[in-house]
This record gives sequence, structure tokens and C-alpha cells, in this order.
Amino acid sequence: MNPKTTYADRNDVVLLDVREDDEWAAGHIDGATHIPLGELSARRGELPAGRRVVTVCRTGGRAGKATAALTEAGVTAETMDGGMNEWAEQQLPVTTGDGEPGTVI
Repeated sequence: MNPKTTYADRNDVVLLDVREDDEWAAGHIDGATHIPLGELSARRGELPAGRRVVTVCRTGGRAGKATAALTEAGVTAETMDGGMNEWAEQQLPVTTGDGEPGTVI
């Protein structure tokens, strides 16, 4: 799914950011759920049941692994193309935890 489609559908899907804590803190998609990839198997139950998940990381590699793991577990999931780098290039909003504009690291 490309970033602009993800932005348009953001209220209808679960946006799952699988980046590390420092990446998340620097800037993320408002309303996204943060579960680092290394914690996903233990925390998968935190995701709402029955909703499509769009995974996000910096460029797409980790998100692709998350999508594969979720799909194997029976979750409908797909990866956002280009990750947060592409999101930022498309000039879509990036925020911090306190609502200030964020950056992608």
C-alpha cells in the first residue's frame, strides 16, 4: 500500500509501526500503534482482532517481516511501500508523542 493510500485509509486500518523506540520517539504517524519488530510475537495480542493491519518501518524491510509473521498467524496484513522515508517524502504528517512535528530517523 502506498503512503497516500495509507494516509487516506488510516482510520480504517491498524497502522503498526515496528521501528525501535528511538525511531518512534523522533517521529511517527499519528494514531499508529508502536510494537518493535523484536516484540511482535509476544505482543501480537495487543492488536485489535478482525482489522486489517498496515505495517510500517523506516524503509519497508522490517515491516515486510512483520507482515509475513502476521499473515502466517492469520492476520490480514500488508506493508506500507517505502516506509516512513517515503511517507515523509510525500510530505505526509509526522508527529512526536507530544504532538509536535517529528522527523524520520
